[in-house]
Amino acid sequence: MGDWPEPAGVATPASVSAAQVQRRIAFAPMTAADLETVHQVEKSAYAHPWSLRHFHDSLASTYPAVMLLGEALPGETVYPVRADGRVLLGYLVAMPGMEEVHLLNITVAPSHQRQGWARFMLDALALWSRGQAAQWLWLEVRANNVPARALYTACGFKEVGLRRGYYPAGQFQREDAVVMSLDLSRASDGAAP
Repeated sequence: MGDWPEPAGVATPASVSAAQVQRRIAFAPMTAADLETVHQVEKSAYAHPWSLRHFHDSLASTYPAVMLLGEALPGETVYPVRADGRVLLGYLVAMPGMEEVHLLNITVAPSHQRQGWARFMLDALALWSRGQAAQWLWLEVRANNVPARALYTACGFKEVGLRRGYYPAGQFQREDAVVMSLDLSRASDGAAP
């Protein structure tokens, strides 16, 4: 990933109250050694998670894949347990293309959701994408995932299309995906609006 933006020391997303303890965080490249841990989080976060093969294939394709790690806070239960004792707050996998980046997976560990980490990772991805000379950032989101759609809209993404029956929904059902894009050439502050 090379020039992935590094958080500056101690950080707390804007949505976390001042009463909550700050933690040291860092982005780290996702490696094959991390995939079991990442897959544990994936399975705990989604009814229809990516398979381990999806992650392996993404790494084999050299897609940008990063984890957001944080120091464990006093009294915090770390799940899943990492050898270095840090907490896996979330991760993302993207696919660069000609003047665009496609977000394939962004996940925040369930115990760290609603704390601003998804927005933090989206902002970092937008900054990284601009550094790659990308003009657009694309993603698909489940049509019924209202919180995620609201987050993407708040970050400046626009709904631009619909993919019918894109996602599995169980019991031989399928769910539509809303296609969203962010025009990276419009924002000038280096982060998603």
